[in-house]
Amino acid sequence: MIGVDVFTNYIRIFEYISGYGLGGSSVALFCRVGGGIYTKAADVGADLTGKNVLGMDEDSPENPATIADNVGDNVGDIAGMGSDLFGSLAESTCAALIVSGTSEKLCEDGCFLFPLVLTAAGILACIITSLFATNIMSVKEKGNIETTLKFQLFISTIILTPTIIVLSLVLLPSEFQFISSDITHTSHNYDIFICALAGLYSGLIIGWFTDYFTSNAHSPTQYLAQSCKQGAAINIIQGLALGYLSTIIPIICIAITIFVSFKLAGMYGIAIGALGMLSNIATGLAIDGYGPISDNAGGISEMSEFPKEVRDNTDALDAAGNTTAAIGKGIAIGSACLVSIALFGAFTTRTGVNYYLLMS
Repeated sequence: MIGVDVFTNYIRIFEYISGYGLGGSSVALFCRVGGGIYTKAADVGADLTGKNVLGMDEDSPENPATIADNVGDNVGDIAGMGSDLFGSLAESTCAALIVSGTSEKLCEDGCFLFPLVLTAAGILACIITSLFATNIMSVKEKGNIETTLKFQLFISTIILTPTIIVLSLVLLPSEFQFISSDITHTSHNYDIFICALAGLYSGLIIGWFTDYFTSNAHSPTQYLAQSCKQGAAINIIQGLALGYLSTIIPIICIAITIFVSFKLAGMYGIAIGALGMLSNIATGLAIDGYGPISDNAGGISEMSEFPKEVRDNTDALDAAGNTTAAIGKGIAIGSACLVSIALFGAFTTRTGVNYYLLMS
């Protein structure tokens, strides 16, 4: 048993660290929104200037707006996406730590570090996953690019599944309680890995369905392309319909994850579920950043007047990267839903602890 003063110090320390997550979100706001607006404005401006005004090819070295387009890919799609997911990861970690402070058992055994260990394990799993792409599933044909990128998410998920189970059973006590106002909630170590796996596989399903509705290899995009023959109005209506339809499965996955996590471990479970969805964030960022990097490579090759086959190769990489980039965006949005609930949960838990400490 730890003393009341030590327990109170744990609670206050975790409250202070919440500012770390707030700082990450503040930077992400500028990088994601400002960078996203810049990259789209630069992209459209370069196309309008080159094709409509000057009659040039895409990424022509004679069009100065091409440089702004290439810079915009880095600012919006790379820095913006990275800061957005970092903010979500920092916030979910801080939320889990804040709720950990309401469990005397976790503070006593040092098990409050479990969210950090979970993130570290995800980094190692993603490093191992990268070896599959470079040594086992190396790309020899253009048609294999997209398949290799997609399978990285599956491989990282498979590696993380037993890792999360082992870490939960080894590092966490078999039973522990969370105190909020006058309510005591008891959880077990197996409850925690169920929460983490629920978030992990929800992210996988969300990423897969996002790819299904955006890839040119599947029927939704092909059907939308056919609707273009009937006019712009039909194309816009059909595109909106497909966009709304694509949200059904992700919403169901997020709802199930929230219900299961809260039922098993309260607000701590929701924070762990968000961390589980973000555990393979490194692989998701690599998949998401592949398209902008390939796009910039194509622009540099054309401005440098490289042979035509070089541009053909970069176009194939860019096409695969643009399709798989939607996977990372789907996971980012799904995790943001869990993180927002975890933050509200951390706030309500903290205010409940204030009440508990005053009454005791």
